[in-house]
Amino acid sequence: MQLALSTWQEVEEYLRTSRGIIIPIGSTEQHGPNGLIGTDHLDAEFVAKGVGDKIGCLVAPTLTIGMSQHHLGFTGSVTLRPSTLMAVVGDVVHSLLRHGFERFLFINGHGGNVATVTAAFDEIYTAISLRGEQSPVRCKMQFWSAGPRCHALAQELYGDANGSHATAGEVSLAQYYQPHAIKHAQMSPKIAPRSNGFFDSADYRRRFADGRIGSDPSLSSPEHGERLYEAAVEDMAELYREFTAD
Repeated sequence: MQLALSTWQEVEEYLRTSRGIIIPIGSTEQHGPNGLIGTDHLDAEFVAKGVGDKIGCLVAPTLTIGMSQHHLGFTGSVTLRPSTLMAVVGDVVHSLLRHGFERFLFINGHGGNVATVTAAFDEIYTAISLRGEQSPVRCKMQFWSAGPRCHALAQELYGDANGSHATAGEVSLAQYYQPHAIKHAQMSPKIAPRSNGFFDSADYRRRFADGRIGSDPSLSSPEHGERLYEAAVEDMAELYREFTAD
């Protein structure tokens, strides 16, 4: 069930039996030679909608732009400042909290969002605590790929060649979701350099010339993406049930 495709009356009816909602969040940034710039938000959206279809929970519109300053050395990447993303997350949660939602599961596709969104959760809790209120609101964020089924499958398919950015797994999932937009490119070197840290966008571009980190996304395929999708939906549905039952 998608919030954007529902009427307000349908959402009101939904809240009679459930107070949980999934919010997909990702980014708009480079994903190496064959990865779509929208990979992170497309993957999070795809899995979130799959969970909604599977168990009937409500799925909010995708937050498509994240904290990606380190990718700005690559054409087409877009970022929000950490303070802006914190404000966006806070406003989304407070808006839905006003209507009666209490459990907010953010299905995430981008590592650069973690620190900022976690801080946004702390701002939400702090505002409630400073008012001296007791509130049932709970926020959680999880990578779509981090569940046990999906993680094990990615290891089986790619091993260490999956990498940590422009991964074979995330490119495969995007290929399955958007098969009309599949790209092909040569990888040189076959497996990109691994990361020991980076700072601003110029430093990132210097260290990782084609955008990849530790990955070989030439291994990607929509067939792999289908398997990863099924595993991720199972993982995230299980997580959602546990989270909303608490």
